[in-house]
Amino acid sequence: MLRLTRGAKIGLGAIVAVVLVFMYIPLSLVVLNSFNVARIATWPVTDFSLNWWVIAFTSEPIRAALLNSVVVGLGATAMALVLGTLTAFALQRYSFFGKQTVNLLVVLPIALPGIVTGVALSNTYNNLLEPIGIQIGYFGMIVAHATFCMVMVFNNVLARLRRMSPNLQEASMDLGAGLWQTFRIITFPQFRTAFVAGGLLAFALSFDEVVVTIFTAPPGVDTLPLWIMNQMARPNEASVVNVVATVIILASFIPVYVSQRLSRAEEED
Repeated sequence: MLRLTRGAKIGLGAIVAVVLVFMYIPLSLVVLNSFNVARIATWPVTDFSLNWWVIAFTSEPIRAALLNSVVVGLGATAMALVLGTLTAFALQRYSFFGKQTVNLLVVLPIALPGIVTGVALSNTYNNLLEPIGIQIGYFGMIVAHATFCMVMVFNNVLARLRRMSPNLQEASMDLGAGLWQTFRIITFPQFRTAFVAGGLLAFALSFDEVVVTIFTAPPGVDTLPLWIMNQMARPNEASVVNVVATVIILASFIPVYVSQRLSRAEEED
């Protein structure tokens, strides 16, 4: 077991502290400026107000963008849960020619730069599908998000399946349970936490996506990240943007926290 000297521990602790400060001070400034009475971000904040919060929560464009983000996130997560789980089962339970290649192709979208994925899908929608009369529109944005969200579910479920013993499933079927009954009573409860954790991470990833959305969103459709990006060119809207960013920061803790709790509970089991 590797043992660090006292000096090494202090040095590593200092590095971690610097990194955390570098990460969270800018986020803290965003939160503080969301309560700033001034129209543009300033430091130090001399006076506080809830005015920008009222404006943000009554803004129709923000509500529309939020609804789009939620709908796209839920749709992409649903697709990712089904496809990611089925792919994980196929790669874990069966041996076939090209198995490693399939594994690589499934994981590749999360490694590709978003702009590459966005351009590729945009070209497919506009130059291949539309000329033959297929208008994919809003659904195309959901499919685009599902391509990389699927990886989150796949990795979580596959890791759990590799730790599961097939003995319980075999015993269940030997006792007369059917395939679906065995899956529902025996198999699914064993990887349920990984399934849910993967879904939460997939939704968070979709909700935050900007680059792929730029290339695949139909005209006039904004998700919340797209709305924020568009408003950054308008200095007078900075305070409202800070409010929306603050809400996203706070909301982002929920899927991450729940995912970590589920993963920890799974490890303890």
